[in-house]
Amino acid sequence: MSGKNPVFSRKQESEDKDDEDTNLSVYDSQDEEDEEEIPWITWFCTLKGNEFFVEVDEDYIQDDFNLTGLSSMVPFYEYALDNILDLVSPGEDDLTVEQQQLVESAAETLYGLIHARFILTMRGMKLMEEKYRNVSFGRCPRVMCCGQSVLPVGQSDILREASVKVFCPKCEDIYFPRSAKHKSLDGAFWGTTFPHLFCICNPSLFANVTKPTYSYVPKIYGFRIRKQKKEKDQIQQQPQETRNRKEIQQPQANSASLVTVN
Repeated sequence: MSGKNPVFSRKQESEDKDDEDTNLSVYDSQDEEDEEEIPWITWFCTLKGNEFFVEVDEDYIQDDFNLTGLSSMVPFYEYALDNILDLVSPGEDDLTVEQQQLVESAAETLYGLIHARFILTMRGMKLMEEKYRNVSFGRCPRVMCCGQSVLPVGQSDILREASVKVFCPKCEDIYFPRSAKHKSLDGAFWGTTFPHLFCICNPSLFANVTKPTYSYVPKIYGFRIRKQKKEKDQIQQQPQETRNRKEIQQPQANSASLVTVN
């Protein structure tokens, strides 16, 4: 008789199954380790809506000089800083759930403020240049700018005063970001200086960027709308009594001047 021994076959299948289970458990443990090994900075920058951020080097964050003045601006500063650097803070287990949420929010705010300083360094500008070349910040919505790439900018360096905007190097104006998620980001995380310093430090990127020479002209049935002179508009907007007073006072002033001359 030919064929496999059924006992041996079941035993072999059982061993093969055990090997498969072992391999699967190894893979699962590796996946869990990979998930645990993702640094906080990488995790934060890869969140949807955080595409404007770059990953700040840990060496930069660990230098206390670069963090001067930030401790008074962020609550739970030490906990937030340890959270960013994936360090275990003493007494962290004693925090309540609400306090842990505050620490996480403080970590995001602290990282944003550090980020605003980091992108002004040569290393930070290099990372932002890569995003600019990849049009990660979007394009200018102005038609005459022909899809010019834009840069993030803040209208204030103070927290919670204005959301982030995008600056167009061509028309030199600012606009709201296209994505609604970007509109909720604080402009202080990029600051008021970055795009202008970036343009100065990277002249080759903007050598062919010139201001638009053509502007939109309003027309009705193909004819341009004639604009009235500003002086006429101002005179028409003034009340009749104000104009009458000026007419009365003017000859008096002229006569007074004549008397003074004589």
